[in-house]
Amino acid sequence: MRRSPADTDRSARVISRRGLFLGGLQLGFAGLLIGRMRFMQVDQADEYRMLADENRISIELLPPARGLIFDRKGVLLAGNEQNYRIVMAREGVGDPAEVINRLSRLVRLDPSETADALKEMQRRSPFVRVSVADRVSWEEVAKVAVNAPALPGVSPEVGLSRIYPLDSDFAHIVGYVGRVSDYDLARIDDQDPLLRQPRFQIGKTGVEAKMERPLRGKAGVKQVEQNAAGRVMRELSRKEGEAGANVQLTINHALQNYVQARLAGESAAAVVMDTVTGDILAIGSAPTFDPNKFVHGISTADYKALNEDPYRPLYNKSASGLYPPGSTFKMVTALAALEAGVIDTEETVTCRGYTELHNRKFHCWKRAGHGKTNLIKSLRESCDVYYYELAQRAGVERISAMGRILGLGEKHDVPISSVATGLMPTKSWKLDSGKGEWVVGDSLNASIGQGFVLASPLQLAVMTARIASGTAIEPRLVRSIDGIETPIKGNVPLQGISPENLTAVRRGMYEVVNGQRGTAGRSKIVAEGLRMAGKTGTSQVRNITKAERARGVTRNADLPWERRDHALFVGYAPHDNPRIAVSVVVEHGGGGSTVAAPIARDILLQAHYDDLPPLTAYPANQRGTIRSQQNNLELREPQAPSEGRARL
Repeated sequence: MRRSPADTDRSARVISRRGLFLGGLQLGFAGLLIGRMRFMQVDQADEYRMLADENRISIELLPPARGLIFDRKGVLLAGNEQNYRIVMAREGVGDPAEVINRLSRLVRLDPSETADALKEMQRRSPFVRVSVADRVSWEEVAKVAVNAPALPGVSPEVGLSRIYPLDSDFAHIVGYVGRVSDYDLARIDDQDPLLRQPRFQIGKTGVEAKMERPLRGKAGVKQVEQNAAGRVMRELSRKEGEAGANVQLTINHALQNYVQARLAGESAAAVVMDTVTGDILAIGSAPTFDPNKFVHGISTADYKALNEDPYRPLYNKSASGLYPPGSTFKMVTALAALEAGVIDTEETVTCRGYTELHNRKFHCWKRAGHGKTNLIKSLRESCDVYYYELAQRAGVERISAMGRILGLGEKHDVPISSVATGLMPTKSWKLDSGKGEWVVGDSLNASIGQGFVLASPLQLAVMTARIASGTAIEPRLVRSIDGIETPIKGNVPLQGISPENLTAVRRGMYEVVNGQRGTAGRSKIVAEGLRMAGKTGTSQVRNITKAERARGVTRNADLPWERRDHALFVGYAPHDNPRIAVSVVVEHGGGGSTVAAPIARDILLQAHYDDLPPLTAYPANQRGTIRSQQNNLELREPQAPSEGRARL
């Protein structure tokens, strides 16, 4: 149907109005775009040119919070505290030395620290910020912020710093952290970029070093916008890192403190183990040191004092120290001979005070001899001649093999620095080490824990725990990581030792402490159900000549300290239901019965009572002395569990 002329005119007018409206909108929008472009390109040209030419987007790592370390009860051993520091990047600064000079008028700066910072800035990328002042106060941070225009490239920041609340008690166990050095970067195979961060801290010794990776955590990242002067203009984005894992140790902090206090004044070590789980309840080394001094760099004077101390406070004697075990080794020789069937528990050996072999005399400690001696008497009175005879019958190979069954000559898997392997010598070892052919005299010396035999206090504690429990228990220092329990290892019967022979040796160890003429008789426990079994040891550190024997062996008290014998004791309690084992070594302490045994007895009692033991646990004639000793011990107040243990 054809449209009328009127309809056509009306449609044309409608289309024209719509076209004009749409055209107007398009012109208006184009005008806005042109206006905005002019504003950006003309009015704000300088600002955008600066953003394009001079500002930079920088990606920075966010160091994670280091994992915490707790004792078995949840008491904090290693934590983090807030730390203010001043950092500086050299890009756009001009003369960094001049800026640091201006900064020194506001903040106390260590000249050696600032010199190191300037060197670090030259080595690093211009955008990398280097710490020029650490542990500054809030007031100093405020001064820097107020004077920011005069300090290009300088900015304050907040970080975390390691702190050890129980300081010296755990120095050899927990260890300490320190700044990553070039030596660290060269020796460790770790590509974590955190290690390249200026003054980033890693574990240097102890658990801090051995568990560095889980304790360190994972870094976060942030994007920041910096201007030409290197100053951060704004933060564009942030992704937080992952905090390090919390580690709970098996150590009892109160017992550890008691051990350190009881060893005070000596150059000594002690290890306390749970004979059922293998948990190390305390592992002390004396003297000790304050690890907090190492966190930010120890002074030359303090380090020199520690390094030159003849008692070697930096050395972990409990795990790294190696000593001839002396008579504490006699259980090993006895078990080797019993298992080989070359002697039984009742057969006697006559001790005349020495054994003669190829025109050479091997002496017993008792000059007049012990007479007819069986296994029990040999342990109770520590007869050397009895063991000289066993060595000739059993041979060093069997003795060394038995030592390894009991945990000697073995590097135990505990996260402590420089854990020693010790030495269970054999004929092939001596030949391979260039010391010549093995001779029978070497076996005689080895049978009483002298000669080439070496063991650490940790190994002696393991040996004692295995004899007491009859299991191949392994020492455990880490109880859990982020709440996940670490497994108990070795809680299975010992292979290669019959229960009957173990029972016989334990009976001899009981007689050492509780029997008439037992070498540790003065260190007995009289508390019902807590009787102790053990073995004394005295290891020589010098040769005694024929001439000296003829005129009388010089007493330890009359010798210089460094030439005196080491004093040792190993033991466990209760004797009829062993739960705790202990080893004690006192360097150049003299006799094991007079020096090491009383310390071990006190430590065992403290471990059982988890507090100062009652005087009634001691023989009546010693209670006055024990009361005085307890009053003089410098003990900490027991610590309450930390709130941070919630993650355990």
